[in-house]
Amino acid sequence: MTTPPDILRIALAQLNPTVGDISGNLALARKARDEAYRAKADLILFTELFISGYPPEDLVLKPVFVEECMAAIAELAADTKDGGPAMLIGSPLCNDDGLYNAIALLDEGEIKTWRMKVDLPNYAVFDEKRVFDEGPMPGPINFRGVRLGVPICEDIWGELGVCETLAESGAEILLVPNGSPYYREKTDVRHQIVIRQVIESGLPIAYVNQLGGQDELVFDGGSFVVNANHTIPVQMNLFEDSVVVTTWRRGDDGWSCDDGLIAKIPDRQETDWRACVLGLRDYVNKNGFSNVVLGLSGGIDSAIVAAMSVDALGEERVRCVMLPYDYTSEESLVDAADCAKALGVKYETISIKKPVEGLRDALSDLFEGTEEGVTEENLQSRARGVILMAISNKFGSMVVTTGNKSEMSVGYATLYGDMNGGFNPIKDLYKMQVYELSDWRNKHMPPDCLGPGGEVIPQNIIDKAPSAELRPDQTDQDSLPPYPILDDILESLVEKELSVDEIVANGHERETVNRMEHLLYIAEYKRRQAAPGVKITRKNFGRDRRYPITNRFRDRG
Repeated sequence: MTTPPDILRIALAQLNPTVGDISGNLALARKARDEAYRAKADLILFTELFISGYPPEDLVLKPVFVEECMAAIAELAADTKDGGPAMLIGSPLCNDDGLYNAIALLDEGEIKTWRMKVDLPNYAVFDEKRVFDEGPMPGPINFRGVRLGVPICEDIWGELGVCETLAESGAEILLVPNGSPYYREKTDVRHQIVIRQVIESGLPIAYVNQLGGQDELVFDGGSFVVNANHTIPVQMNLFEDSVVVTTWRRGDDGWSCDDGLIAKIPDRQETDWRACVLGLRDYVNKNGFSNVVLGLSGGIDSAIVAAMSVDALGEERVRCVMLPYDYTSEESLVDAADCAKALGVKYETISIKKPVEGLRDALSDLFEGTEEGVTEENLQSRARGVILMAISNKFGSMVVTTGNKSEMSVGYATLYGDMNGGFNPIKDLYKMQVYELSDWRNKHMPPDCLGPGGEVIPQNIIDKAPSAELRPDQTDQDSLPPYPILDDILESLVEKELSVDEIVANGHERETVNRMEHLLYIAEYKRRQAAPGVKITRKNFGRDRRYPITNRFRDRG
């Protein structure tokens, strides 16, 4: 009988898979295993559904997709004949009992066993009960004489007692593959969840999280280990792919992990910025776009999106276009040019005067006798949208759109105009957060960002009053409350789901709150047609918040 080891070297693979790219994810897994082999690891732990990419959504309902995932797992199993590290790797599993979110242990040239996810999340951005069956309560896996518990992501977040069951059935270490998406200050939440499970189970936990952007979700990595004494001996970097080998030792009180890498956890502004940048970068690259284009108006929203685009892709892949009309101020022309120069991007100016006048002329007979108003203002925005989409079609560029969460909440945006685009990195940032991050970026150079340092967003853009410049002397506050007030009301309505009475009790005027709630509801049809964008808050417009378009409810207080 083989004597169980007293030392175990476990590699944590914090990598960036792509949904649906089975061969690419297979290659990533092999490369990571080779690295772990060279570092003399015994086992390498990958993230949840690594082979398929996470979340695969309804792709897993296509039998041929699941078959190809399982074939890739068989290929990886064959690789382990070489005597190198075993693999714990996530994949969809289809058998006679159902379709599962599962993880396979591959060792000695074989698929040794599978474990299925028990607690399927079906809230916020998650829809796993839609596509997967619940797995049975798992027992430990015997790996070379060590009993490993492998709860999968929600199995440690939920209330089904998976970790406790594993501990009671003899598990010695818990290894947890995750697909845990970013929202602000999520690292603290993960630490609290894992420490709670360590306390309840009495077992050490290695937590490995996915990296990368997938549509509106960003996975920020930040994998870590918590020992049974509640200390954190290993903390991996956020927003960086890496394979880190951890060393575990068996003692009188069970297994513990040696002290290793302790990465610094960045502040909230840096993590928000890097999430926006990573989400944009992966959306562009994984969808095969060579470059991006955006309208640079001289305002703060387009300026911060331009800066994020350069940080994500590099200046050579970003084109900015100023699209002036009669109401575009000289100040905006100067500010846009200064911003483009600071970022080093390609920059053109294309007047929209002729297309707007052509549209007005075409509509003149129909509109005769009516007053000018928002319709004529929106012709300007839509003319800009047509030009940007023409550039997109001609040069294969993806249009990056620039509306913030405050505007998207109340519908202060033009369908088929400034809402045009393929992706919006600031979609989940309120206006005051846009100001905060703009100021932060001017003072900091984030890691892994490709843009220049220093003042990349001219200070005058930050300081001046925001305006759509669709009519003379227009400011946003002609139509909306001051942004500090608006954002607080919107956060109360959207993230906190507070009633009108509760928001009024917090110091806001009832008439203003009622009006903003009404605008929030009636703008739902616009948001359904908006480009996807990075989730930053606990409740974004997208998977998190699913309100009906046709909806007569109003909170009258």
